[in-house]
Amino acid sequence: MISRIPLGRNVQLCLQKSSRSSPIPSRGLAAAASGSFSYETGDASGVKYASRDLPGATTTLAVVAKAGTRYQPLPGFTEGLEKFAFKSTNRRSALRITREAELLGGELISTHSRENLVIGAKFLKADLPYFVELLGEVISQTQYTLHEYAEEVYPTIRMAQKALLARTNDLAINSAHSLAFHRGLGAPLHPTSSTPLSKYLNANYLGQFSQVAYTKPNIAVVANGADPTEFGKWVKEFFANTPSASSEQISSIQSKYYGGEERIDHASGNSIVIGLPGSSTFTGGFWKPEIAVLAALLGGQSSVKWSPGFSALSQVAADNPGVTITTKSAVYSDAGLLYIMLSGNSKAMRQASEKVVEAIRSVANGKISSEDFKKAVAAAKFRALETGQDVSAGIELTGAGLIHGGKAHQIDEVGKSIESVTESQLKNAAKTLLEGKATVSSVGDLYVLPYAEEIGLTV
Repeated sequence: MISRIPLGRNVQLCLQKSSRSSPIPSRGLAAAASGSFSYETGDASGVKYASRDLPGATTTLAVVAKAGTRYQPLPGFTEGLEKFAFKSTNRRSALRITREAELLGGELISTHSRENLVIGAKFLKADLPYFVELLGEVISQTQYTLHEYAEEVYPTIRMAQKALLARTNDLAINSAHSLAFHRGLGAPLHPTSSTPLSKYLNANYLGQFSQVAYTKPNIAVVANGADPTEFGKWVKEFFANTPSASSEQISSIQSKYYGGEERIDHASGNSIVIGLPGSSTFTGGFWKPEIAVLAALLGGQSSVKWSPGFSALSQVAADNPGVTITTKSAVYSDAGLLYIMLSGNSKAMRQASEKVVEAIRSVANGKISSEDFKKAVAAAKFRALETGQDVSAGIELTGAGLIHGGKAHQIDEVGKSIESVTESQLKNAAKTLLEGKATVSSVGDLYVLPYAEEIGLTV
């Protein structure tokens, strides 16, 4: 059991020791275009880091690792690493880590996406040294014990598998990604209930995967609400033991879009995902700002109360009660998927899905007003800036950008790129998408839900 006073004294001793013996690592400043919302980036002994000193009394810190489901060698490995975060290390038990974080009023976080594993914490600014040290310890000294795997990690993964069965939207999104990209980005975000995890997963294998995933080229440390100079100093000190390389490398093959159709019976709900080739992240090599504008123009849900909204699909949803429609541009480091999701009553969805395709075709034919185009550009810019400003999303985007291209996610640059989109670019983008193969995943009452060709799509 520890108290706040000894911790504070230890932090002061660390500060005094570091100021005498550890030179501050060099850092390259990113172009500051949006004041405190621009990240300052640097390199501390081979570990890439980024920080923006947001005003406030708290800090959010995370290690972003290139270890999402796209990069896992076998099913369940990414989720296994996520669940092992903050378990026993060579220096501390899981109980001690929990107690110390609680005494400091902190919050521990672990999550994953298709490309990234994020392990982080939220805490008071004064406790930055402790939590930087903790995260450095978690990624390099976790023990991956058999009893923690059997008693806590594996049962939690099995529970997540069962929970996924009831979520038709998630099933449809996983199916759409599998159709669109096959392997890599096509791997499900969570293992399905039929995945034979016991065949692939154990504590020893997870420990081996961690040695590959948590190497300096595969991680970035990102903070919101921390002074960049001080942050760089602590990263250099506490991530010094992070391996520089591994005997094995994470497989990273260029994503390729395929398309296709899949239909899954389900008795608990109905979902349709209509997917088309999209855009990479802004820091990726295949960024297409017109896709963000197209997603905003299609839309589906109003951002203004008591109004159906200006977007093409919000009117479709209003004309088909019982159907919810959303459009999203899922962006990754080297590819993307623009998808429209419909959920609700199966009969109403059948009618609405035809109108969805008609709406995309109208954009391709240039049947959009200048006013709606301006609204779409403004909405796309707002959503992009809001995402970049959001602490959690901004951390993951910035960490991934540093890992894949050494560039932080700067929200002002994204906004300017979206502002430059023209009506001609938008029209050509929609036309190109319709000329290619679509991705259609239907989950629910397949007797009623339409096939892709019945709504005018080629798969």
